[in-house]
Amino acid sequence: MRAVMPVVVPHVLEWRKRRGLDRWDEMWEGELHMAPAPNFDHQSLESDLESYLKKHWAERIRAKVLHQVNVASLGGWPDDFRIPDLVLITRKRMEINRGECLEGAPDVIVEILSPGDETREKFPFYAELSVPEVWVIDRDTKEPEVHLLRGGKYRKQRPVAGGWLRSPATGIEMRATRGRKLSIRIIGNDATREELPED
Repeated sequence: MRAVMPVVVPHVLEWRKRRGLDRWDEMWEGELHMAPAPNFDHQSLESDLESYLKKHWAERIRAKVLHQVNVASLGGWPDDFRIPDLVLITRKRMEINRGECLEGAPDVIVEILSPGDETREKFPFYAELSVPEVWVIDRDTKEPEVHLLRGGKYRKQRPVAGGWLRSPATGIEMRATRGRKLSIRIIGNDATREELPED
């Protein structure tokens, strides 16, 4: 169900804040988007993916993998920001850290697609920031997509041999398995391969 409130009454916002329901709220050019909390399957996949990326990608190059961080447009905080599931950021882009938010483009945005969410509606915002890559991973099927920014728009990558999707920004490749898991590894390195989420 989709609901639109032209004006949100203060007691509704206060009630959401008291209960911690506002932690996924986003502001889109001054318009409040109130997303529900991610379900168990969503959070399980997100947590395991974050752990994998920290261990196999971030540690070796001293990068960061952050979850549910505010990503704002330039000069847009706090009136224009999104909260991706994960953000991958290398040291060379760390100057966008403003404490409360990342103001500008990280290296990769990761969105876990859940039924009825606004993942794809965020693409123009990420393109405007010039985020080089956006990953979309279906919560239920674990089917991954890698979108590369080309000419101001995202283009969906095609799989290579074996059905792997490659991320040029990270050297990671992914594919869905028959058991509804996300198979992920460093490109061509089966020793780093894991099936997510873990049981």
